[in-house]
Amino acid sequence: MNSDDVKQTDINRALETLRNGGLILYPTDTIWGIGCDATNPEAVDRVFRLKGRDHTKSLIILLDSDHKLQSYVQEVPEVAYQLIEYTERPLTIVYSSAKNLAPNLLAEDGSIGIRIVQHPFCSALLQRFRKPIVSTSANLSGLPAPATFSEVDQTIIDGVDYVVNYGQDDTRPGAASIVMKLEPGGRFSFIRR
Repeated sequence: MNSDDVKQTDINRALETLRNGGLILYPTDTIWGIGCDATNPEAVDRVFRLKGRDHTKSLIILLDSDHKLQSYVQEVPEVAYQLIEYTERPLTIVYSSAKNLAPNLLAEDGSIGIRIVQHPFCSALLQRFRKPIVSTSANLSGLPAPATFSEVDQTIIDGVDYVVNYGQDDTRPGAASIVMKLEPGGRFSFIRR
Protein backbone atom coordinates (compact mmCIF):
# COMPACT_ATOMS: atom_id res chain seq x y z
CA MET A 1 0.00 0.00 0.00
CA ASN A 2 1.25 3.49 -0.76
CA SER A 3 1.09 6.32 1.75
CA ASP A 4 -2.20 7.68 0.35
CA ASP A 5 -3.83 4.25 0.78
CA VAL A 6 -2.50 4.03 4.35
CA LYS A 7 -3.86 7.52 5.07
CA GLN A 8 -7.31 6.67 3.65
CA THR A 9 -7.48 3.39 5.59
CA ASP A 10 -6.45 5.25 8.76
CA ILE A 11 -9.06 7.96 8.19
CA ASN A 12 -11.81 5.39 7.64
CA ARG A 13 -10.89 3.43 10.79
CA ALA A 14 -10.49 6.60 12.86
CA LEU A 15 -13.90 7.85 11.63
CA GLU A 16 -15.57 4.59 12.59
CA THR A 17 -13.95 4.76 16.04
CA LEU A 18 -15.00 8.38 16.62
CA ARG A 19 -18.57 7.73 15.46
CA ASN A 20 -18.81 4.81 17.90
CA GLY A 21 -17.71 6.97 20.85
CA GLY A 22 -14.17 5.59 20.88
CA LEU A 23 -10.76 7.17 21.46
CA ILE A 24 -8.05 7.57 18.86
CA LEU A 25 -4.32 8.21 19.14
CA TYR A 26 -3.38 10.43 16.21
CA PRO A 27 -0.80 12.86 14.80
CA THR A 28 -1.68 16.55 14.83
CA ASP A 29 -0.05 19.76 13.65
CA THR A 30 1.77 19.90 16.99
CA ILE A 31 2.28 16.62 18.88
CA TRP A 32 0.57 13.21 19.06
CA GLY A 33 -2.85 13.55 20.62
CA ILE A 34 -5.65 11.57 22.17
CA GLY A 35 -8.90 12.39 20.42
CA CYS A 36 -12.62 11.73 20.54
CA ASP A 37 -15.90 13.25 19.39
CA ALA A 38 -16.00 16.64 21.13
CA THR A 39 -19.81 16.47 21.37
CA ASN A 40 -19.88 13.11 23.20
CA PRO A 41 -19.63 13.53 27.02
CA GLU A 42 -18.97 9.80 27.64
CA ALA A 43 -16.05 9.78 25.20
CA VAL A 44 -14.66 12.98 26.75
CA ASP A 45 -14.89 11.37 30.20
CA ARG A 46 -12.87 8.40 28.91
CA VAL A 47 -10.09 10.78 27.80
CA PHE A 48 -9.90 12.29 31.30
CA ARG A 49 -9.79 8.83 32.88
CA LEU A 50 -7.13 7.50 30.49
CA LYS A 51 -4.84 10.46 31.14
CA GLY A 52 -5.58 10.58 34.87
CA ARG A 53 -6.37 14.26 34.27
CA ASP A 54 -8.28 16.40 36.74
CA HIS A 55 -11.79 17.08 35.37
CA THR A 56 -11.46 20.76 36.31
CA LYS A 57 -8.80 21.16 33.59
CA SER A 58 -10.42 21.70 30.21
CA LEU A 59 -9.40 20.08 26.94
CA ILE A 60 -9.06 21.71 23.52
CA ILE A 61 -10.74 20.90 20.23
CA LEU A 62 -9.59 20.91 16.61
CA LEU A 63 -11.49 22.23 13.60
CA ASP A 64 -10.50 22.14 9.93
CA SER A 65 -11.84 25.60 9.07
CA ASP A 66 -12.37 28.94 10.80
CA HIS A 67 -15.81 29.05 9.10
CA LYS A 68 -16.94 26.47 11.69
CA LEU A 69 -16.02 28.60 14.72
CA GLN A 70 -19.49 30.17 14.95
CA SER A 71 -21.01 26.71 15.43
CA TYR A 72 -19.09 26.24 18.70
CA VAL A 73 -18.49 29.77 20.06
CA GLN A 74 -21.27 32.22 21.06
CA GLU A 75 -19.37 35.29 19.85
CA VAL A 76 -16.25 35.10 17.67
CA PRO A 77 -14.30 38.38 17.79
CA GLU A 78 -13.38 39.57 14.28
CA VAL A 79 -9.68 39.66 15.20
CA ALA A 80 -9.75 35.87 15.63
CA TYR A 81 -9.85 35.38 11.87
CA GLN A 82 -6.81 37.62 11.37
CA LEU A 83 -4.86 35.87 14.13
CA ILE A 84 -5.62 32.47 12.56
CA GLU A 85 -4.75 33.64 9.05
CA TYR A 86 -1.44 35.27 9.89
CA THR A 87 0.01 33.01 12.57
CA GLU A 88 3.14 31.18 11.51
CA ARG A 89 2.91 28.54 14.24
CA PRO A 90 -0.01 26.40 15.39
CA LEU A 91 -2.28 28.64 17.47
CA THR A 92 -4.87 27.60 20.04
CA ILE A 93 -7.30 30.39 20.90
CA VAL A 94 -9.38 30.21 24.09
CA TYR A 95 -12.83 31.67 23.42
CA SER A 96 -15.46 32.66 25.98
CA SER A 97 -18.89 31.03 25.92
CA ALA A 98 -18.62 27.75 24.04
CA LYS A 99 -21.73 26.03 22.66
CA ASN A 100 -22.76 22.71 21.07
CA LEU A 101 -19.94 20.79 22.78
CA ALA A 102 -19.83 18.17 25.54
CA PRO A 103 -20.22 20.14 28.81
CA ASN A 104 -17.41 18.22 30.54
CA LEU A 105 -15.01 19.46 27.86
CA LEU A 106 -15.31 23.13 28.83
CA ALA A 107 -13.40 25.15 31.41
CA GLU A 108 -15.31 26.12 34.56
CA ASP A 109 -15.97 29.58 33.07
CA GLY A 110 -17.55 28.04 29.94
CA SER A 111 -14.59 28.80 27.67
CA ILE A 112 -13.01 26.45 25.12
CA GLY A 113 -9.63 26.29 23.39
CA ILE A 114 -9.88 25.78 19.62
CA ARG A 115 -7.13 25.25 17.05
CA ILE A 116 -7.68 25.35 13.28
CA VAL A 117 -5.35 22.68 11.88
CA GLN A 118 -3.42 22.56 8.61
CA HIS A 119 -2.11 19.00 9.16
CA PRO A 120 -2.87 16.67 6.19
CA PHE A 121 -4.24 13.81 8.30
CA CYS A 122 -6.17 15.95 10.81
CA SER A 123 -7.69 18.19 8.15
CA ALA A 124 -8.92 15.23 6.10
CA LEU A 125 -10.30 13.47 9.20
CA LEU A 126 -12.10 16.60 10.43
CA GLN A 127 -13.60 17.30 6.99
CA ARG A 128 -15.05 13.80 6.85
CA PHE A 129 -16.16 13.68 10.52
CA ARG A 130 -17.92 17.08 10.27
CA LYS A 131 -17.64 17.66 14.02
CA PRO A 132 -14.82 18.93 16.23
CA ILE A 133 -12.37 16.42 17.66
CA VAL A 134 -10.83 16.64 21.12
CA SER A 135 -7.07 16.99 21.12
CA THR A 136 -5.00 16.53 24.23
CA SER A 137 -1.38 15.51 24.46
CA ALA A 138 -0.86 11.75 24.43
CA ASN A 139 0.66 11.49 27.89
CA LEU A 140 -0.41 10.56 31.39
CA SER A 141 -1.19 13.64 33.45
CA GLY A 142 1.94 15.13 34.99
CA LEU A 143 4.36 13.44 32.57
CA PRO A 144 6.04 15.17 29.61
CA ALA A 145 4.15 15.32 26.32
CA PRO A 146 5.62 13.01 23.66
CA ALA A 147 7.50 14.84 20.88
CA THR A 148 7.27 11.79 18.57
CA PHE A 149 5.15 8.63 18.40
CA SER A 150 8.00 6.53 19.83
CA GLU A 151 7.72 8.52 23.09
CA VAL A 152 4.02 7.72 23.65
CA ASP A 153 3.54 5.67 26.84
CA GLN A 154 2.26 2.11 26.31
CA THR A 155 -0.58 2.82 28.78
CA ILE A 156 -1.93 5.42 26.36
CA ILE A 157 -1.52 3.12 23.34
CA ASP A 158 -3.35 0.31 25.16
CA GLY A 159 -6.07 2.66 26.42
CA VAL A 160 -7.33 3.98 23.07
CA ASP A 161 -9.55 2.15 20.60
CA TYR A 162 -7.56 2.97 17.46
CA VAL A 163 -3.93 3.99 16.90
CA VAL A 164 -3.38 5.84 13.63
CA ASN A 165 -0.48 4.48 11.56
CA TYR A 166 -0.03 7.63 9.49
CA GLY A 167 2.93 9.65 10.80
CA GLN A 168 4.28 7.06 13.23
CA ASP A 169 7.63 7.01 11.41
CA ASP A 170 8.01 10.81 11.48
CA THR A 171 10.96 11.48 13.80
CA ARG A 172 10.79 15.29 13.70
CA PRO A 173 9.90 16.36 17.24
CA GLY A 174 6.56 18.08 17.59
CA ALA A 175 6.06 21.19 19.72
CA ALA A 176 3.05 22.52 21.59
CA SER A 177 0.97 25.34 20.10
CA ILE A 178 0.87 28.97 21.11
CA VAL A 179 -2.14 29.49 23.41
CA MET A 180 -3.93 32.80 23.74
CA LYS A 181 -7.11 33.90 25.49
CA LEU A 182 -9.37 36.07 23.34
CA GLU A 183 -12.10 38.16 24.99
CA PRO A 184 -15.39 38.91 23.16
CA GLY A 185 -14.29 42.55 22.68
CA GLY A 186 -11.11 41.46 20.90
CA ARG A 187 -8.62 41.95 23.76
CA PHE A 188 -6.19 39.03 23.95
CA SER A 189 -3.44 37.74 26.21
CA PHE A 190 -0.91 34.95 25.83
CA ILE A 191 -1.20 31.87 28.03
CA ARG A 192 1.70 30.01 26.37
CA ARG A 193 4.11 31.33 23.72
